[in-house]
Formats: sequence, C-alpha cells, structure tokens
Amino acid sequence: MGRAILGCMLETNDLKLTGAITEPGDRLLGRDAAELVGAELLGVPVTDDPGQGLNGAQVAIDFTMPTATEANLRACVDGGTALVVGTTGLEQRQLKAMEAAAREIPIVYARNMSIGVNVFMDLVARAAVALGDGYDVEIVETHHRNKVDAPSGTALALGERIAAARGRKLAEVAIYGRHGRTGPRVPGTIGFAVMRGGNVVGEHSVRFIGAEEQVEFVHEAQDRKTFARGALRAACWAAGRAPGLYSMADVLGLSRA
Repeated sequence: MGRAILGCMLETNDLKLTGAITEPGDRLLGRDAAELVGAELLGVPVTDDPGQGLNGAQVAIDFTMPTATEANLRACVDGGTALVVGTTGLEQRQLKAMEAAAREIPIVYARNMSIGVNVFMDLVARAAVALGDGYDVEIVETHHRNKVDAPSGTALALGERIAAARGRKLAEVAIYGRHGRTGPRVPGTIGFAVMRGGNVVGEHSVRFIGAEEQVEFVHEAQDRKTFARGALRAACWAAGRAPGLYSMADVLGLSRA
C-alpha cells in the first residue's frame, strides 16, 4: 500500500512527499522513497523514526499493522499532524487511543479507503432500510491468501451498517460460520462467509434474500490503487480540518446512517 500511495501521489501536482516511515530493521531503510516506485529521486529517505518522517508534514497516511497504531497516533499528536488511518484489524484498545488522539488532531479512519466501496456501503445501508426485516442478509468476501484478519474490515463495516439500519448492533445478529446441524436460520441474523486465495485484491457482495426475490450488491477492487486514491483524497480533505474522528462518509459527503 505504501508503494501504491506513493505512485498515485507522484501522478498529481497537488501533493508533496515529505517523509516515508517503515518498521525498524526494514531492508529499505535509508533508500530514497522514490526508488520504490522507479521514480526520479525526491531526496526523501525511508526512515524508522516517526519524528523525522513527520517533520514538515501536514497529513500522514497510516497503512501499517495494529501493533504500530498507538505509536503512530502519539507521533502525529506530538507533531500536530492530521492522520488518515487505513490499517485494519484494530482492537478496542487501539480504537480508544484513536478516539483520544482525535480530540487533538483530525483523523480520518476507514477500514476501506476505496471511494467506490464507500458509495457501495451507502447504497447497501439504504437498501437495508427500504427492504426491512423480511429479507435475510448474507455477506460474502474474498481476499488474497496473505490477509490475516477475517472477516475483512469492510465486511464487518457492511454488517454494522445493515444492523444499525435495522436498529440492532452487529454483535447481536452476526453469524460468522455454519457447520453441522445448525437448525433453521434465525430471523434478523446477518451471515458472513469468507474466502482466501491467490492475489485477490478484494471482493464483497451483499445479498438481501426475500421469499420471492433477491437483491445483490457487489463491489470488486481490481487494483490497490483504488485504496491509495481514496486515502489521498481523504488526506487532502483532512488538511487544516478541526480535530475530530471522521470517516470516508464525511470525506465524500455521504450519509452516516
């Protein structure tokens, strides 16, 4: 994702790279960040020091691992740098740390930065309201073999939006797996199915299944650049914004319902 973001950034004249941060011990340390995408050198060396990497930056974009989230939040608060977070698999401790940091800096957090998938979520939420409880809901997601969390953050976000549209919490209605004699489906539940394989960037489908008809919404990410372009749009939006915890719905002017 770092390479995808850098490559997309270099396609525009509106953005300037001031730092590139990686983990300690990375073999890329010290190399010019532009080398990673075969571009003309920028004089921006890859560093493992967040303070150095954030020096002079208005906005940082974080696509790392949950274990790095709290340190990245502290570095951005210390530097007064707005932050876009696309890291998935965050736990409650990290989410609470993000909420605390958002009292001091603007943060855009989304489990999927794709512009298309956020419009997809909005449409699914609208459908959940219009169709009502008479339609069973199944969410199916497919990702590459190396993805470590399941269901995906996007699938969970879709489930949360649908559950909220029905006045419920996802934890009350989610079914994450079926095996053996499960008995009849419990009305109002939301089922999840997960597939992993190959290099699939990301596919999500939501099926509303009624007694006489089915309605299906599908989103397919074909290149990681779609997440990069969304993150860069969020970064431009966040620059100079008041402190707060924002979503891609805010960035795109979509409903949060």
